[in-house]
Amino acid sequence: MKPPGPARACGIVLVLLSLLAVLQITGAQKNAIDIYSLTVDSRVSSRFAHTVITSRVVNRADSMQEATFQIELPKKAFITNFSMIIDGVTYPGNIKQKDAAQKQYSAAVARGESAGLVKAIGRKMEQFQVSVSVAPAAKVTFELVYEELLKRRLGVYELLLKVQPQQLVKHLQMDIHIFEPQGISFLETESTFMTNELADALTVSQNQTKAHIRFKPTLSQQQKSTEQQDTVVDGDFIIRYDVNRTLSGGSIQIENGYFVHYFAPEGLSKIPKNVIFVIDRSGSMMGKKIQQTREALIKILENLRPEDHFNLISFSSEASPWKPLLVPASTQNVEEAKQYANSIQAQGGTNINDAMLLAVQLLDIATREEQLPSGSVSLLLLLTDGDPTVGVTNPTKIQKNVQEAIGGQYSLFCLGFGFDVSYAFLEKLALDNGGLARRIYEDSDSALQLQDFYQEVANPLLTTVTFEYPGNAVEEVTQDNFPLFFKGSEMVVAGKLRAQSPDVLSATVSGQLPTENITFQMESQVAKQEEEFQKPKYIFHGFMERLWAYLTIHQLLERMVSASDAEKQALETQALGLSLNYSFVTPLTSMVVTKPEGQEQSQVAEKPVENGRTVFRHRAMGHTGFTSTAGVSPYARVHDVAEMSVGPPGLPIPSNYLFPISKSDPDPRLPSGIGWLRMEPSRKGRLPPFPQSMRLPSPFPFPANPVLASSFSSGPTVVFDYLDETMEDVLPAPRTASAAPAPIQAPTFILPLPGQSVDQLCVDIKRTRGPLLLLLSDPDQGLEVIGEYDMEKAQFSVIEVTFNNLQLQVHVSPEHVVVTSYQRSSQYKWKETLFMVMPGLKMTMDKAGLLLLSSPDKVTIGLLSWDGPGRGPRLLLRDTDRFSSHVGGLLGRFYQRIAWGPPDATDDSKRTLWTRGFEFNATRKLKLDYQEGTPRTEISCWSIELWF
Repeated sequence: MKPPGPARACGIVLVLLSLLAVLQITGAQKNAIDIYSLTVDSRVSSRFAHTVITSRVVNRADSMQEATFQIELPKKAFITNFSMIIDGVTYPGNIKQKDAAQKQYSAAVARGESAGLVKAIGRKMEQFQVSVSVAPAAKVTFELVYEELLKRRLGVYELLLKVQPQQLVKHLQMDIHIFEPQGISFLETESTFMTNELADALTVSQNQTKAHIRFKPTLSQQQKSTEQQDTVVDGDFIIRYDVNRTLSGGSIQIENGYFVHYFAPEGLSKIPKNVIFVIDRSGSMMGKKIQQTREALIKILENLRPEDHFNLISFSSEASPWKPLLVPASTQNVEEAKQYANSIQAQGGTNINDAMLLAVQLLDIATREEQLPSGSVSLLLLLTDGDPTVGVTNPTKIQKNVQEAIGGQYSLFCLGFGFDVSYAFLEKLALDNGGLARRIYEDSDSALQLQDFYQEVANPLLTTVTFEYPGNAVEEVTQDNFPLFFKGSEMVVAGKLRAQSPDVLSATVSGQLPTENITFQMESQVAKQEEEFQKPKYIFHGFMERLWAYLTIHQLLERMVSASDAEKQALETQALGLSLNYSFVTPLTSMVVTKPEGQEQSQVAEKPVENGRTVFRHRAMGHTGFTSTAGVSPYARVHDVAEMSVGPPGLPIPSNYLFPISKSDPDPRLPSGIGWLRMEPSRKGRLPPFPQSMRLPSPFPFPANPVLASSFSSGPTVVFDYLDETMEDVLPAPRTASAAPAPIQAPTFILPLPGQSVDQLCVDIKRTRGPLLLLLSDPDQGLEVIGEYDMEKAQFSVIEVTFNNLQLQVHVSPEHVVVTSYQRSSQYKWKETLFMVMPGLKMTMDKAGLLLLSSPDKVTIGLLSWDGPGRGPRLLLRDTDRFSSHVGGLLGRFYQRIAWGPPDATDDSKRTLWTRGFEFNATRKLKLDYQEGTPRTEISCWSIELWF
């Protein structure tokens, strides 16, 4: 994605996540509340983002209407201000200590009012929402401000604006100002809603240290069509950029008596690592979870380097190592490990304690017997989706056992799969042992989430990193020592300058390489730095003090997770004081939003925190089963079982456990009369209509005495949630009669041949020596296209396009598109609008599902998911006259010195084609043109068959 050269080897990533401004309308008159202005102003000053969202609305109805202001903001962001201006009167939001706001909060709840204005809604976002009644012809201005220190992740800073106005807006404008004194070395934009018309509304300007991105579409550009008044502006707008870096002690920046030190040196060698993957294979992982875990593990193992050492431990009721010792990441060991990972099956309970102690024991033995490389780094990665149910089940006891066993020698990273997991338990487990926790969301890209997290910690560069500053120069410095520094990350230290500080601020950063210590020396001219930040009008002035406060609060909150009760109180007092002093809505404060007299007088906005699960309970009363006459899905899913009793003396049913049930309408894929129930985290918390009368089978498939259906007669406390989908992840595909073959088929490839009397060549694959095919290779363009062909289905299962010069890879399958840049992956669905512009490449996808990868003076690669006969991903080529003379591969041969023979004397529908020593018999045939996206469009082309 970045231009070649040393400056591109390690970038910086800035993540300003998720801006959403939405006004929803309640009331009888559609569009009675008219948004006439919606603006987003985001000023990113040295990684600190100050974002203001302003929406102005008017009630055009002749009666009172309710307007709802709703935005999405990053989970790591702190709201700093909210206000409404109604008829010239400002109604502000006041930030108070949570206890002080609790009385108003409780009173609102008692009245049945919606008191919580902020809630978590997704992986990285929170939703803020407030409603107000608007008189006829009255205008209201909503303004929300939030701030965030943007974190470097996998080498790229990313600014994501989620724009969904839901109606045409007369004045719609986004302005993003970026100021980076280190210098901006790379900038790109991406959008999921951009059209050619909207692209004209986007302007990007950039010089060495600043960039300005403006998006200001007119009403006609926003409009879907002249007939439709709906807006096309609906989706994500993303900006990615990078800054210049060298092998140095980083960048010290100073403003208004505060300093910030950014450290991410370029050019360090990777440290060998010793990693043990501890994988939950309990029954709750059955289905897509274990499938995606296997998929991710295989990809992760492929990325191990020969100097690394590794092992795998899978656990359910018991823990089992793959090998008795850690082994080098040789080609043979990696292949064997991939086979082992692919064989992991889910069943049984969850014994986290024994699995973790076994993993630590293996590292201890390897360290004691000097089996590991000198200076290497040892990591533990735990993946689980549930609470401990076997062995030691007390979370506090497990945390103590693991911390004592590790003894500060290794770093532990915990991944919680889904919502039926105690995230607080995993977070403390990780923070106690020098790591961090991350939730993996159950979705089609769960495997990518696992891979991306691993990439964040896969390349340690330094250990035991310490920052030192002169004691007479600084005070109140944030965290200044770190156990590990990983490639693609960034360390940030901030503090105050003392009143009588020297004119030059010096710093020493020291760390440990595999075989030696390394020290960086830095100096920064205080007056010069102060001047640099005072002049620009496009930055948010005074930001560095707020950056220091923001970083300090986050670190105090993190330390509270592992602190003792006595320490926790002191940390909380300090974090609360900063939150109130700088007006941040944090987990310790609340914002009271006032409204005009006569309406709901106040609402309270509180910062959501990452927690374990949300449990809704419903008393399921019944006899021997659950009945319903509703004709819905032949499957039901039981969610969030809360200590469900299954017969005396009672066995807890683990969540996500898959077991069969009887039903009256059997699925053709299953033995007669058998269906499935699966327990998963509750999402809706309601009792659904079940499809038919169902009962548990006997014997019941638990590792204990058989449990009969009558066990349910006591009416267990259990949660149900209806999900209208079948168990595709655990059931074989239904047997259906094969459709009659289409009289005309689409060829495997349609190749435009520039400068030839035949302008299109249709190519069909009839036999291959193996599934992986090198379709195109053009080293002059840094292009390579590989396909994975399924001979049995006569279709491609995967096509992968790699741009080596950009370190960019596009991987397509029938299900989705995955774009990987510098080991950071993003997944897109087919037929989602996509518009990405980066140096040297433009990537677009329209709603028909045609993905185009184009570049000036280079071949255009097209990809789509074909739904017609012979379905699967397909390849298109445009501008083929731009291939270089070194083009190769299965298809590249047709772009080098080809020659056609004349039509056959007896049959003019036949002729001969020669290329690079190969001879092909070509026949004129009718074929379906998959390039147009319409399954029944026919073309006449010269067709050849490939046998190799």
